[in-house]
Amino acid sequence: MKNLFCLIIVVFSTFLSSAQAPEYDDLKILYADGKYEKLIASAEKYTLKESLKKDPYPFMWLSKGLYKMSISGTSDEKYKASYKESLGALSKAMKLDKDSSCVNTHKEFVDELQMSLLNLTTDYITSDKFKDAGGSAAKYYKISYHFVGAKYIDAASKFKSGDKAAAEVIFKECDKILVATTSIESWSDADKAFFKAGILFAADCYINAKQKEKAVALLNKVAHWFEEDEEFKTRYNEIVN
Repeated sequence: MKNLFCLIIVVFSTFLSSAQAPEYDDLKILYADGKYEKLIASAEKYTLKESLKKDPYPFMWLSKGLYKMSISGTSDEKYKASYKESLGALSKAMKLDKDSSCVNTHKEFVDELQMSLLNLTTDYITSDKFKDAGGSAAKYYKISYHFVGAKYIDAASKFKSGDKAAAEVIFKECDKILVATTSIESWSDADKAFFKAGILFAADCYINAKQKEKAVALLNKVAHWFEEDEEFKTRYNEIVN
């Protein structure tokens, strides 16, 4: 009886060990050592395991490795699309991360990647590359839980590109999200920056379309969130006052 009990304990312990997701210490070490190519290869192997297909962590580590390769300056054709692939891997991680524990654990990286996409988008806007700006902003939908600012940029970019019908549809979607938004306190810095940029870009579109009343109404809806923001206040005063 005693031997049977011990056997049950061993079997049960083995089951628990196999059922638990790994800690990914190997990936942590590869990242810390800057061995990003090996990190990508190892993380990708984890993502292909049937037992880990719903685990967000391998995809997060894959995203981190790909992003580092995208800014490494490598000329290797294999990593030509590593930035885009990094966004895709983060998107997958966030879909699987039902309780946001993975995102919170890797918050510093998520913030960095989000901010990099914001910078890319604003560069496109500054260069009047509005289709590129809209496409870049649309990618943000998949790597953030609070993407209404990017959605405003997408709409405004379509407006600037001459596709006013599509822009109007997205503007209406944005307005519905805005009505349901009661706070931006928990948003990431990139979420807030995208939000401000999107609102100001949308307001400029309304002004150019000789719809000042829409611009004023939009700015007034969000003004209380940007009372300390000098850029917003300056543009607000130029349009409203």
